[in-house]
Amino acid sequence: MKSRSLIPVVVAVAAVPVLCLGGLGGLLGGAAAEACLPFDAPPATPIASPSTPPHAWPATEQWTAEQVTNAAAIITTGAQLAVPARGWVIAVATAMQESSLQNLAGGDRDSVGLFQQRPSQGWGSPAQLRDPIYASTKFYQALLRIDGWQAMPLAEAAQAVQISAYPDAYAKWEGPATELVTALAEPTGLPTDGLARCGATGPWTQPVLAPVGSGFRTPQRPSHDGVDLSVPRGTIIRAASTGIVRTVACNAVYQNSRADWGCHRDGHPDLTAGCGWYVDIDHDGGVMTRYCHMDQPPNVSVGQQVTVGQPIGVAGSTGRSSGPHLHFEVHVHPSGPIDPVPFMAAQAAPLGATGRSAAAFN
Repeated sequence: MKSRSLIPVVVAVAAVPVLCLGGLGGLLGGAAAEACLPFDAPPATPIASPSTPPHAWPATEQWTAEQVTNAAAIITTGAQLAVPARGWVIAVATAMQESSLQNLAGGDRDSVGLFQQRPSQGWGSPAQLRDPIYASTKFYQALLRIDGWQAMPLAEAAQAVQISAYPDAYAKWEGPATELVTALAEPTGLPTDGLARCGATGPWTQPVLAPVGSGFRTPQRPSHDGVDLSVPRGTIIRAASTGIVRTVACNAVYQNSRADWGCHRDGHPDLTAGCGWYVDIDHDGGVMTRYCHMDQPPNVSVGQQVTVGQPIGVAGSTGRSSGPHLHFEVHVHPSGPIDPVPFMAAQAAPLGATGRSAAAFN
Protein backbone atom coordinates (compact mmCIF):
# COMPACT_ATOMS: atom_id res chain seq x y z
CA MET A 1 0.00 0.00 0.00
CA LYS A 2 1.44 3.34 -1.10
CA SER A 3 0.65 6.37 1.00
CA ARG A 4 0.22 8.42 -2.18
CA SER A 5 -2.68 6.18 -3.20
CA LEU A 6 -4.95 8.34 -1.05
CA ILE A 7 -6.02 11.20 -3.31
CA PRO A 8 -5.12 14.42 -1.46
CA VAL A 9 -8.02 16.42 -2.90
CA VAL A 10 -10.54 13.77 -1.86
CA VAL A 11 -8.96 13.32 1.53
CA ALA A 12 -8.99 17.04 2.17
CA VAL A 13 -12.75 17.24 1.78
CA ALA A 14 -13.86 13.75 2.84
CA ALA A 15 -12.83 14.05 6.45
CA VAL A 16 -14.55 12.69 9.53
CA PRO A 17 -16.84 15.45 10.92
CA VAL A 18 -14.69 16.17 13.94
CA LEU A 19 -12.03 17.41 11.51
CA CYS A 20 -14.22 20.48 11.02
CA LEU A 21 -12.35 21.93 13.99
CA GLY A 22 -9.45 22.62 11.65
CA GLY A 23 -8.10 19.25 10.54
CA LEU A 24 -5.58 17.08 12.29
CA GLY A 25 -2.96 19.78 11.96
CA GLY A 26 -5.27 22.35 13.48
CA LEU A 27 -6.09 20.07 16.38
CA LEU A 28 -2.50 19.46 17.35
CA GLY A 29 -0.60 22.48 16.11
CA GLY A 30 3.06 21.80 16.90
CA ALA A 31 2.38 18.87 19.19
CA ALA A 32 3.57 16.28 16.68
CA ALA A 33 7.12 17.55 16.87
CA GLU A 34 7.02 16.97 20.61
CA ALA A 35 5.33 13.58 20.40
CA CYS A 36 8.19 11.73 22.06
CA LEU A 37 8.58 14.11 24.97
CA PRO A 38 7.10 13.51 28.44
CA PHE A 39 3.56 14.80 28.72
CA ASP A 40 0.64 14.91 31.08
CA ALA A 41 -2.24 12.65 30.11
CA PRO A 42 -5.35 14.62 29.12
CA PRO A 43 -8.51 14.27 31.20
CA ALA A 44 -10.21 10.93 30.66
CA THR A 45 -13.38 12.43 29.20
CA PRO A 46 -15.11 10.48 26.41
CA ILE A 47 -15.84 12.39 23.23
CA ALA A 48 -19.43 12.43 22.02
CA SER A 49 -20.06 10.77 18.68
CA PRO A 50 -21.00 12.95 15.71
CA SER A 51 -24.73 13.05 15.07
CA THR A 52 -24.27 12.09 11.42
CA PRO A 53 -22.15 9.31 9.96
CA PRO A 54 -18.70 10.35 8.72
CA HIS A 55 -18.08 10.75 5.02
CA ALA A 56 -16.26 7.80 3.50
CA TRP A 57 -12.57 8.10 2.83
CA PRO A 58 -11.17 6.65 -0.40
CA ALA A 59 -9.92 3.07 -0.51
CA THR A 60 -6.23 2.25 -0.85
CA GLU A 61 -4.47 -0.68 -2.48
CA GLN A 62 -4.74 -2.62 0.78
CA TRP A 63 -7.70 -1.18 2.68
CA THR A 64 -11.33 -0.58 1.73
CA ALA A 65 -13.03 2.79 2.14
CA GLU A 66 -14.75 1.46 5.26
CA GLN A 67 -11.44 0.39 6.80
CA VAL A 68 -9.76 3.70 5.95
CA THR A 69 -12.69 5.63 7.40
CA ASN A 70 -12.44 3.64 10.64
CA ALA A 71 -8.70 4.34 10.80
CA ALA A 72 -9.45 8.05 10.31
CA ALA A 73 -11.87 7.94 13.24
CA ILE A 74 -9.17 6.35 15.44
CA ILE A 75 -6.60 9.00 14.44
CA THR A 76 -9.04 11.88 14.86
CA THR A 77 -10.00 10.70 18.31
CA GLY A 78 -6.35 10.52 19.30
CA ALA A 79 -5.83 14.06 18.03
CA GLN A 80 -8.85 15.31 19.98
CA LEU A 81 -7.46 13.72 23.14
CA ALA A 82 -3.98 15.23 22.48
CA VAL A 83 -2.46 11.74 22.32
CA PRO A 84 1.02 11.89 20.75
CA ALA A 85 1.11 10.66 17.16
CA ARG A 86 2.91 7.46 18.15
CA GLY A 87 -0.27 6.48 19.99
CA TRP A 88 -2.27 6.69 16.76
CA VAL A 89 0.02 4.10 15.16
CA ILE A 90 -0.36 1.79 18.17
CA ALA A 91 -4.14 2.17 18.11
CA VAL A 92 -4.49 1.61 14.36
CA ALA A 93 -2.14 -1.40 14.46
CA THR A 94 -4.19 -2.86 17.32
CA ALA A 95 -7.41 -2.46 15.38
CA MET A 96 -5.78 -4.02 12.31
CA GLN A 97 -4.99 -7.11 14.37
CA GLU A 98 -8.21 -7.28 16.34
CA SER A 99 -10.79 -6.54 13.62
CA SER A 100 -8.99 -5.79 10.33
CA LEU A 101 -10.28 -2.22 10.89
CA GLN A 102 -13.87 -3.44 10.66
CA ASN A 103 -16.51 -2.38 13.18
CA LEU A 104 -17.56 -5.92 14.08
CA ALA A 105 -20.87 -6.67 15.78
CA GLY A 106 -19.32 -9.63 17.60
CA GLY A 107 -16.24 -11.76 18.04
CA ASP A 108 -14.61 -14.05 20.57
CA ARG A 109 -17.01 -14.42 23.51
CA ASP A 110 -18.57 -10.96 23.95
CA SER A 111 -15.93 -8.95 22.05
CA VAL A 112 -17.29 -6.03 20.03
CA GLY A 113 -16.08 -3.34 17.63
CA LEU A 114 -12.79 -2.17 16.17
CA PHE A 115 -10.70 -3.19 19.18
CA GLN A 116 -12.79 -6.25 20.12
CA GLN A 117 -13.31 -4.82 23.60
CA ARG A 118 -15.51 -6.84 25.95
CA PRO A 119 -18.49 -5.38 27.84
CA SER A 120 -17.97 -8.03 30.54
CA GLN A 121 -14.56 -6.52 31.26
CA GLY A 122 -15.91 -3.03 31.80
CA TRP A 123 -15.11 -1.42 28.46
CA GLY A 124 -18.69 -0.28 27.91
CA SER A 125 -21.97 -1.52 26.51
CA PRO A 126 -22.12 -3.32 23.14
CA ALA A 127 -23.75 -0.26 21.60
CA GLN A 128 -21.03 2.03 22.94
CA LEU A 129 -18.25 -0.26 21.71
CA ARG A 130 -19.72 -0.23 18.19
CA ASP A 131 -19.10 3.54 18.20
CA PRO A 132 -15.57 4.00 16.74
CA ILE A 133 -15.01 7.24 18.64
CA TYR A 134 -16.11 5.80 21.98
CA ALA A 135 -14.06 2.62 21.45
CA SER A 136 -10.99 4.60 20.38
CA THR A 137 -11.34 6.89 23.40
CA LYS A 138 -11.43 3.91 25.76
CA PHE A 139 -8.35 2.44 24.08
CA TYR A 140 -6.40 5.70 24.39
CA GLN A 141 -7.43 6.21 28.01
CA ALA A 142 -6.04 2.75 28.85
CA LEU A 143 -2.87 3.39 26.83
CA LEU A 144 -2.15 6.69 28.55
CA ARG A 145 -2.29 5.00 31.95
CA ILE A 146 0.65 2.74 30.99
CA ASP A 147 3.91 4.13 32.31
CA GLY A 148 6.49 4.50 29.55
CA TRP A 149 4.22 3.36 26.72
CA GLN A 150 5.90 5.65 24.18
CA ALA A 151 9.26 3.91 24.57
CA MET A 152 7.81 0.39 24.37
CA PRO A 153 7.84 -1.76 21.25
CA LEU A 154 4.42 -1.51 19.64
CA ALA A 155 3.43 -5.08 20.52
CA GLU A 156 4.21 -4.53 24.20
CA ALA A 157 2.21 -1.31 24.38
CA ALA A 158 -0.77 -2.84 22.57
CA GLN A 159 -0.66 -5.95 24.73
CA ALA A 160 -0.58 -3.88 27.91
CA VAL A 161 -3.96 -2.47 26.86
CA GLN A 162 -5.55 -5.50 25.25
CA ILE A 163 -4.19 -8.44 27.33
CA SER A 164 -4.44 -10.67 24.26
CA ALA A 165 -3.81 -14.41 24.04
CA TYR A 166 -1.49 -13.62 21.10
CA PRO A 167 0.70 -10.76 22.35
CA ASP A 168 3.27 -10.91 19.54
CA ALA A 169 0.66 -10.65 16.78
CA TYR A 170 0.51 -6.85 16.95
CA ALA A 171 4.11 -6.38 15.81
CA LYS A 172 3.48 -7.31 12.19
CA TRP A 173 1.06 -4.40 11.79
CA GLU A 174 3.51 -1.64 12.73
CA GLY A 175 4.59 -1.04 9.14
CA PRO A 176 1.08 -1.03 7.62
CA ALA A 177 -0.26 1.11 10.48
CA THR A 178 2.54 3.65 10.10
CA GLU A 179 1.90 3.86 6.35
CA LEU A 180 -1.85 4.29 6.75
CA VAL A 181 -1.57 6.88 9.52
CA THR A 182 0.98 8.79 7.44
CA ALA A 183 -1.27 8.65 4.40
CA LEU A 184 -4.16 10.09 6.39
CA ALA A 185 -2.08 12.72 8.17
CA GLU A 186 0.04 14.05 5.31
CA PRO A 187 -2.77 15.61 3.22
CA THR A 188 -3.91 17.63 6.24
CA GLY A 189 -0.46 19.16 6.65
CA LEU A 190 0.23 17.36 9.93
CA PRO A 191 3.94 16.55 10.40
CA THR A 192 4.46 12.80 10.69
CA ASP A 193 7.87 12.77 12.39
CA GLY A 194 6.28 11.77 15.68
CA LEU A 195 4.84 8.57 14.26
CA ALA A 196 8.08 6.64 14.77
CA ARG A 197 8.71 4.69 17.94
CA CYS A 198 10.32 6.95 20.49
CA GLY A 199 13.96 6.45 21.32
CA ALA A 200 16.99 8.71 21.30
CA THR A 201 16.40 12.00 19.49
CA GLY A 202 18.93 13.82 17.35
CA PRO A 203 20.95 13.01 14.22
CA TRP A 204 21.11 9.29 15.16
CA THR A 205 18.51 6.87 16.50
CA GLN A 206 18.21 3.15 17.13
CA PRO A 207 17.11 1.15 14.07
CA VAL A 208 14.96 -0.92 16.45
CA LEU A 209 14.54 -0.92 20.22
CA ALA A 210 15.61 -4.42 21.19
CA PRO A 211 18.11 -6.44 23.23
CA VAL A 212 21.54 -7.03 21.73
CA GLY A 213 22.10 -10.72 21.03
CA SER A 214 25.25 -11.93 19.27
CA GLY A 215 27.95 -9.28 19.52
CA PHE A 216 30.56 -7.87 17.19
CA ARG A 217 33.41 -10.28 16.29
CA THR A 218 33.18 -12.36 19.44
CA PRO A 219 35.62 -15.25 20.03
CA GLN A 220 32.82 -17.64 19.06
CA ARG A 221 32.04 -15.67 15.90
CA PRO A 222 35.13 -13.71 14.83
CA SER A 223 33.72 -12.91 11.38
CA HIS A 224 30.45 -11.48 12.73
CA ASP A 225 30.77 -7.87 11.56
CA GLY A 226 27.74 -6.50 13.38
CA VAL A 227 25.33 -7.12 16.23
CA ASP A 228 22.03 -8.96 16.29
CA LEU A 229 19.00 -7.12 17.68
CA SER A 230 16.27 -9.50 18.79
CA VAL A 231 12.83 -8.41 17.54
CA PRO A 232 9.67 -10.19 16.36
CA ARG A 233 9.03 -10.70 12.67
CA GLY A 234 7.42 -7.65 11.13
CA THR A 235 9.04 -5.12 13.49
CA ILE A 236 9.66 -1.93 11.57
CA ILE A 237 13.33 -1.07 10.91
CA ARG A 238 14.34 2.57 10.75
CA ALA A 239 17.30 4.40 9.23
CA ALA A 240 19.78 5.04 12.03
CA SER A 241 20.68 8.42 10.54
CA THR A 242 20.01 10.59 7.52
CA GLY A 243 21.78 9.45 4.38
CA ILE A 244 21.64 8.04 0.85
CA VAL A 245 20.66 4.44 0.14
CA ARG A 246 23.63 2.68 -1.46
CA THR A 247 22.37 -0.92 -1.71
CA VAL A 248 19.02 -2.71 -1.76
CA ALA A 249 19.47 -6.39 -2.51
CA CYS A 250 18.72 -10.02 -1.75
CA ASN A 251 21.78 -11.99 -0.68
CA ALA A 252 20.87 -15.59 0.14
CA VAL A 253 22.61 -18.66 -1.29
CA TYR A 254 23.21 -22.30 -0.35
CA GLN A 255 26.36 -22.48 1.76
CA ASN A 256 27.85 -25.44 -0.09
CA SER A 257 26.90 -24.95 -3.72
CA ARG A 258 26.43 -21.15 -3.65
CA ALA A 259 23.29 -21.68 -5.73
CA ASP A 260 20.49 -19.21 -5.18
CA TRP A 261 18.43 -19.82 -2.03
CA GLY A 262 16.29 -16.75 -2.50
CA CYS A 263 14.64 -14.28 -0.15
CA HIS A 264 11.08 -15.49 -0.72
CA ARG A 265 11.53 -17.79 2.29
CA ASP A 266 13.37 -17.87 5.60
CA GLY A 267 17.02 -18.84 5.62
CA HIS A 268 18.79 -21.50 7.68
CA PRO A 269 21.80 -21.17 10.03
CA ASP A 270 23.54 -24.21 8.53
CA LEU A 271 22.29 -24.36 4.95
CA THR A 272 22.16 -20.70 3.95
CA ALA A 273 24.76 -17.96 3.53
CA GLY A 274 24.19 -14.26 3.07
CA CYS A 275 22.43 -11.23 4.49
CA GLY A 276 18.99 -11.92 3.03
CA TRP A 277 17.08 -8.80 2.10
CA TYR A 278 19.34 -5.95 3.16
CA VAL A 279 19.96 -2.22 2.85
CA ASP A 280 23.16 -0.17 3.00
CA ILE A 281 22.95 3.57 3.75
CA ASP A 282 25.81 6.08 3.32
CA HIS A 283 26.00 8.85 5.94
CA ASP A 284 28.18 11.90 6.41
CA GLY A 285 31.74 11.41 7.63
CA GLY A 286 32.39 8.23 5.65
CA VAL A 287 29.98 6.14 7.76
CA MET A 288 27.81 3.40 6.31
CA THR A 289 25.13 1.37 8.10
CA ARG A 290 23.84 -2.06 7.04
CA TYR A 291 20.50 -3.70 7.90
CA CYS A 292 20.17 -7.46 7.21
CA HIS A 293 17.59 -10.30 7.24
CA MET A 294 14.55 -8.22 6.32
CA ASP A 295 11.34 -10.20 5.90
CA GLN A 296 10.40 -8.75 2.50
CA PRO A 297 11.79 -6.36 -0.12
CA PRO A 298 12.80 -3.10 1.59
CA ASN A 299 10.61 -0.07 0.98
CA VAL A 300 13.49 2.18 -0.12
CA SER A 301 15.47 2.27 -3.37
CA VAL A 302 19.08 2.86 -4.38
CA GLY A 303 19.93 6.55 -4.50
CA GLN A 304 17.02 7.55 -2.28
CA GLN A 305 17.55 10.17 0.41
CA VAL A 306 16.31 8.90 3.79
CA THR A 307 15.97 10.75 7.07
CA VAL A 308 16.81 9.61 10.57
CA GLY A 309 14.09 7.30 11.87
CA GLN A 310 12.50 6.74 8.46
CA PRO A 311 11.06 3.21 8.00
CA ILE A 312 13.15 1.23 5.51
CA GLY A 313 11.78 -2.30 5.96
CA VAL A 314 10.66 -4.91 8.47
CA ALA A 315 12.57 -7.54 10.42
CA GLY A 316 12.54 -11.14 9.32
CA SER A 317 14.79 -14.17 8.94
CA THR A 318 16.00 -14.22 5.32
CA GLY A 319 19.60 -15.22 4.56
CA ARG A 320 21.75 -17.01 7.11
CA SER A 321 19.51 -16.76 10.14
CA SER A 322 18.03 -18.95 12.84
CA GLY A 323 15.10 -16.66 13.72
CA PRO A 324 13.66 -13.17 13.17
CA HIS A 325 16.04 -10.36 14.12
CA LEU A 326 17.92 -7.39 12.70
CA HIS A 327 21.64 -7.79 11.99
CA PHE A 328 23.02 -4.24 12.18
CA GLU A 329 26.48 -3.13 11.03
CA VAL A 330 28.41 0.15 11.08
CA HIS A 331 31.30 0.68 8.63
CA VAL A 332 33.71 3.62 8.73
CA HIS A 333 35.82 4.41 5.66
CA PRO A 334 38.56 3.33 5.23
CA SER A 335 38.71 1.13 8.35
CA GLY A 336 35.74 -1.10 7.56
CA PRO A 337 33.30 -2.62 10.07
CA ILE A 338 33.42 -1.36 13.65
CA ASP A 339 31.52 -2.41 16.77
CA PRO A 340 28.09 -0.73 16.54
CA VAL A 341 27.52 -0.76 20.32
CA PRO A 342 30.11 1.86 21.38
CA PHE A 343 29.60 3.79 18.15
CA MET A 344 25.85 4.17 18.69
CA ALA A 345 26.37 4.97 22.38
CA ALA A 346 28.66 7.80 21.32
CA GLN A 347 25.87 9.11 19.07
CA ALA A 348 23.46 9.25 22.06
CA ALA A 349 21.45 6.40 20.53
CA PRO A 350 22.54 3.35 22.54
CA LEU A 351 21.53 -0.05 21.26
CA GLY A 352 19.70 -2.53 23.46
CA ALA A 353 16.61 -2.56 25.68
CA THR A 354 16.13 -3.27 29.33
CA GLY A 355 13.89 -5.84 30.90
CA ARG A 356 14.02 -8.33 28.02
CA SER A 357 16.27 -11.34 27.56
CA ALA A 358 18.73 -11.41 24.68
CA ALA A 359 19.06 -14.39 22.38
CA ALA A 360 21.83 -15.23 19.93
CA PHE A 361 20.97 -15.36 16.25
CA ASN A 362 23.06 -15.78 13.12
